[in-house]
Amino acid sequence: MTLEVIGISVLWIFLFGYVIIASVDFGAGFFNAYSTLTGQQHILTKVIQRYLSPVWEVTNVFLVFFFVGIVGFFPKTAYYYGTVLLVPASLAIILLAIRGSYYAFATYGGLTNRKRYTFIYGISGLLIPASLSIVLTISEGSFVKVGSTGPTLNYWSLFKSPLTWSIVVLSLTAVLYISSVFLTWYAHQAKDDRATALLRKYALIWAGPTLITASGIIVELKAHNPEHYERLLDLWWLFGLSVILFMGTVYLIWRKQSYGVAFGLLVGQFFLAFFGYGISHYPYLLYPYLTIFDSFTNKSMATALIVVFIAGLGLLIPSLYLLVKLFLFNKEYVQGKRNNHA
Repeated sequence: MTLEVIGISVLWIFLFGYVIIASVDFGAGFFNAYSTLTGQQHILTKVIQRYLSPVWEVTNVFLVFFFVGIVGFFPKTAYYYGTVLLVPASLAIILLAIRGSYYAFATYGGLTNRKRYTFIYGISGLLIPASLSIVLTISEGSFVKVGSTGPTLNYWSLFKSPLTWSIVVLSLTAVLYISSVFLTWYAHQAKDDRATALLRKYALIWAGPTLITASGIIVELKAHNPEHYERLLDLWWLFGLSVILFMGTVYLIWRKQSYGVAFGLLVGQFFLAFFGYGISHYPYLLYPYLTIFDSFTNKSMATALIVVFIAGLGLLIPSLYLLVKLFLFNKEYVQGKRNNHA
């Protein structure tokens, strides 16, 4: 295995970690806002607030690692993506700032109009994955042209592309599906039957759209990027296993059994699909201009970065385990018998 492959694999693991953790966070914010809007906040708000309180500050650690790493391992990505992502990345940063500011002031500053800010917090949580997912569309090619002044993005072509909207819709449905499955498990651990029943209903509602929109991307790729589409077909077995795990998750949720196992199957489902997509995209970072080989940093820098990132992963995983053990799934805390603000 070459250094290039090791580097992109480590980064892809960090990005996958962000996808799962951030999805639970973003979805929790939306469900909190939706319950407030529909008058069901008495059912969900306490459970969701207990989840958000310890984890909202650490959600973006994986994303920071990924962005630092992508520029460190593949410096040319700054040239190709720097100007191109100015608008979507700026929008995502603004939305992240809004979410962080709301939660800090609402939780610790005593905002008076909580309903309005809860709604802003929830909607911004859906807009962030939508804005970040556009990167995947751009990476498929035909939207970026490289001229004498550097790379430029055709915004109109990007906006009207069915591939763009299929990826954006998948990002929204996946966030709501991942979050609702996890929160069903969390509410069950809290022995809150009403919240468990409502979140279980949300999980079953969003399961179907997630599978349909994921399939829709494959269809759109056939027309937009035939080369990538053929590579996806070569990895049909990975996506087939992902679908089997998906069916296992839905079955357990439907039968009201083993919610923790159901979430574990969900993580496995997205892991297979996520890495199947990444492997099929190999070796391109941006079709057809940029690959992991012609943009890689020097060997000594790559070795140092790999060591640092693996060490970082070695610190993050135990830290998350302690967070889950001491706060999220602490028996007294999850049942609301003890308050903590991490």
